[in-house]
Amino acid sequence: MVDQKETDRLDIMHKLTEVSLGGQLNLAPIPQNATRILDIGTGTGIWAMEYGDRYPNAEILGNDLSPIQPKWVPPNVRFEVDDVEEEWTYHQPFDYIHCRFMGNAVKDWPRLHRQCFEHLVPGGWAEFIDLDLTWTSPDGTLLEEHAGKRFNNEFIKASRQANIEPCPGLFLEDWMRDAGFQNIKAERFVWPVGTWPRDKHLKEVGAWNYLQIMEGLEAFTTILFTRHLGYSKEEVEVICAKTRKEMKDPKLHIMFHLHVVYGQKPESS
Repeated sequence: MVDQKETDRLDIMHKLTEVSLGGQLNLAPIPQNATRILDIGTGTGIWAMEYGDRYPNAEILGNDLSPIQPKWVPPNVRFEVDDVEEEWTYHQPFDYIHCRFMGNAVKDWPRLHRQCFEHLVPGGWAEFIDLDLTWTSPDGTLLEEHAGKRFNNEFIKASRQANIEPCPGLFLEDWMRDAGFQNIKAERFVWPVGTWPRDKHLKEVGAWNYLQIMEGLEAFTTILFTRHLGYSKEEVEVICAKTRKEMKDPKLHIMFHLHVVYGQKPESS
């Protein structure tokens, strides 16, 4: 079960993404008359509820393995417990499918894309929003010897040993194309870690990103590092503490990237 701290972090991630996208909930050109919307891995349900408020004529279904969504929701929003990696059993197709930050949950990304394609109406859109978690810096201030870079390298290594792709954003466009989508568009956004950018918008993005990482650092790593890399719990605490300390240094300019990729099911399908 997701604890309260992780629930709070998921809502921070929603705000972070919304700020990064200029206040938009999605980038795909969804027609105003789209009525059936599916939100995969809805988490706390915050995206589905905001979408329901903005588009009262749409019906939004959010699914997730964890039933952590609130009971009081807009009348056009509902939630269900479901595993999107199992065979989908929906009898009516969707106009738009939204999938965000499923990197720690999906084992078979190509199959997920195919199921999205199959369960869209002809001309419907799917949108995938996910990360490339490779930490870098625009000016070379993040070095291999930094604890944060070691932390990031170990996180990526452990994730892949666990059969989890930590950087799905890099592959979303290819997966969509292979599934049969057309009119695919891919966009990439910088996510700074901290308020070091001079640009006002990136400074705000960085502040929210810094907060969500600080909230979840140990939660991201403890099971991965102990189970797949042989770390002790104490060793995890040490590398997290060193990474936290470095993240507070304004001279260390860390960033990674958000990828948004959307595509359309052909009208002739």
